[in-house]
This record gives sequence, structure tokens and C-alpha cells, in this order.
Amino acid sequence: MKRRLPFPPSIGSRATRSRGLVALLACAALSSACVGAPTGPTDAVPAQQAENARRDVNRGGLVPPGANDADTLAAIVEAVRTDAARAAGGRAEPKTLAIDVAEATWGDSSLGCPQPGLMYLQALVPGWRIVVRGAGGAQVYHASRRGQWLWCPAERAQPPRGAGPVTH
Repeated sequence: MKRRLPFPPSIGSRATRSRGLVALLACAALSSACVGAPTGPTDAVPAQQAENARRDVNRGGLVPPGANDADTLAAIVEAVRTDAARAAGGRAEPKTLAIDVAEATWGDSSLGCPQPGLMYLQALVPGWRIVVRGAGGAQVYHASRRGQWLWCPAERAQPPRGAGPVTH
């Protein structure tokens, strides 16, 4: 009585299976060796710290969203005050800066301040337009209700899709 194999012998011979297993293990070992390997020079400098970086372009941040919009807005306003005072070069104390806040709905994930060459998710993003007035003139910031905020230079600023009353 012949023993019946569950697969054709030409495909499933022991030698063929062994070669396939060895090839599979070799591929797995090679691909796992590449994970986490540096792809460039190890002495690379982050873009914001490079000698030719424009330090005024990427001013922004993220605050943890509060329990409600008022808490989130308060945290954003505090961060914006600090940033505006720092940008004024010490000519203004954060508490002396005048803040105007208006509700806004931004037309995409750039928060109405797109950077050239980048693509953004097209979605309505609720947030605020914040104007800080002080020793260095007026500075405009855009923010989302999720806690993201950024300084927006006039040449990149786009109007919000919807605007609301001043809330602060």
C-alpha cells in the first residue's frame, strides 16, 4: 500500500521544501537587518537647526486639547503669547501683549497657512484666528480646536472659510 501525500511530490518534495524554507528565512533575516538602519549620515542636523534654516517660518506647536474648547483655547493663547514675546526679541512681556481671537473654519489641514510645495488634507478644520499686538507690531496665528497652532506670515495667509465673533 502506497502512502498518499497531501500534495504532488514534484512540488512538495523534502528537498524543495527545505530550499524554500531556507530562502524564506534568508529574506526575513535580510529585511529585518534593514529595519531601523540609518539611511543617511549619522551626524545629520534637524532642519530647524541647520545654518540656513529660516527660524521664523516654522513657529508653531501643539498643546494638549483641554476638556472643552475654552480650555484648549486658553492653552493655545498662552503658547502664542510666549512665542510672540520671544519673536519680538525681548521687547515685550507676554502678559502685556493684546490678543484678539476669532473663531474660524479652515479649508484644509494647513490651517489657512500652506507652505509651498506641500499638499494638505482637504477638510473643514474648526479653530481660531489669533492676532497678537505688541511692541513688534501685529502677528497672526492660526489654530485648530485639537490644539495645533502656528504663526502665519502675511504672504502665506489665506482667509478662513467661515469666521465667527471674537471670543477672547
